[in-house]
Amino acid sequence: MNNPDNNSYHIPKLPACYQEVIKRSRFIVNIAHTPDVISAKLFIEKIREKYSDARHHCCAHIAGSPDDNHVLGFSDDGEPNGTAGKPMLNVLIGSGLGEITAVVTRYFGGIKLGTGGLVRAYGGSLNHALEELTTAEKIPETIIQGISEYSHQGIIEQILSLYMVLDTKKDFTGQVSWKVKIDSREAPLAISEILDKTSGRVQFRNQDEL
Repeated sequence: MNNPDNNSYHIPKLPACYQEVIKRSRFIVNIAHTPDVISAKLFIEKIREKYSDARHHCCAHIAGSPDDNHVLGFSDDGEPNGTAGKPMLNVLIGSGLGEITAVVTRYFGGIKLGTGGLVRAYGGSLNHALEELTTAEKIPETIIQGISEYSHQGIIEQILSLYMVLDTKKDFTGQVSWKVKIDSREAPLAISEILDKTSGRVQFRNQDEL
């Protein structure tokens, strides 16, 4: 069994778009679910292409768990240093959400906002967008892999039916080789119950062994 982080967190369920005008500048916020850095970069480029005539596309992302500092990123995209990307990232961190990327596109309206005004505009517009965002719980997943006798398969499946099983694969040869994706918080109890009900006659295999 592999051992991912057992902490659950919330992620964007649906993309969101929000906009507001601040001193004639139009700020358009786009938010998406991005489970990794590659998908975060692809989303940022998608927004750049969609609003290709805009001067700034400032962004921030948490491309993974909100507790993982290695998946954080931001860009001021031509705005004065520290006035856009970092305030946006601070908003995302404060939200507790994970696997999220936000891009704020700015169409300049002719009135300079100043550094303080830019910080408030980028951070504030993202905050307003997050208020309208629909989220869902990210279920921490792990994979249990086992080899069992045919006579035990019925009881194993009965036990697993009581847990949050997200996916199941089985291979029937001389024995039954099976793999289930399960809520990692429930996995230790499920394994313990299977071993108990089959008198320890199920062989569990680690993901790394395959």
